[in-house]
Amino acid sequence: MADLAQASNEMDTQVTSQPNELQNPNEIEDKPDVESAPEPAEPEEVGSETLYVQNLNDRVKLPYLKATLANLFRHYGKVIDVVAHHNVRMRGQAFVSFTNVDVARKAMKEVQKFPLYGKPMQLSFAKTRSEAVVKSLSPSEFETFHAERVKQKKRSRWDNPVKKKLKLKKEQMSAGAQPEPAAPGPRRPVVQMPDEYLPPNKILFLQNLPVDITKDTLMNLFSRFDNLYEVRMIPTKKDIAFVEYVDEASATVAKEALHNYKLDGEAKIKVTYARK
Repeated sequence: MADLAQASNEMDTQVTSQPNELQNPNEIEDKPDVESAPEPAEPEEVGSETLYVQNLNDRVKLPYLKATLANLFRHYGKVIDVVAHHNVRMRGQAFVSFTNVDVARKAMKEVQKFPLYGKPMQLSFAKTRSEAVVKSLSPSEFETFHAERVKQKKRSRWDNPVKKKLKLKKEQMSAGAQPEPAAPGPRRPVVQMPDEYLPPNKILFLQNLPVDITKDTLMNLFSRFDNLYEVRMIPTKKDIAFVEYVDEASATVAKEALHNYKLDGEAKIKVTYARK
């Protein structure tokens, strides 16, 4: 479990660099599931380069969830791809692909039940290889593999009860029958990521400050930590401020040390990463 402890510690307090192409929320593509997502594993599963991750917090925005998974699992080996989708069938689930089965097996053993955003993850092997794995490890087989996956997806879609119902409605409309109008469903509320779950940022957001706080006081407090760049007060909102460091690592150290710090001996200040 040493790797997992290290991974958890690094995510929470020692973030030292920007995520790579898999770890950058703005660069992780929300790929169509027809092209990339493997199938969930059967109960009698065999090893696979791809892990099927369930019980994820679906209130976390997808790009940040993917980046967090990539950052966590990269401690076990190279992460080829992270696949997750907004659709109802895939909500709260993801696929993480590695370069070999042994790495995936070790990651599954050590990360199993690890709490991510307040929910313990459930891990198993995917029952099929992902397109990213085939493209990376067996490029000569990729075109054939992709074509067969597309055919298989099309066949399985029409076996879905919902798809069958839609097909029946289309046939009824073609025959002149009028289907019953569907009742409008409730709109899903947009849930903003809580401040505590925001990704690392070199800029910190301070809340619950005493209204008589001065810039010099904050400068003296936050300059205890290396690489302080600037303190920005908000003239029209005196109970909040922004503190910027040279890099994310320095900001993280200050955040962990001063969150809930009693600035005036009574009220605790709230220190989180600023939203990007």
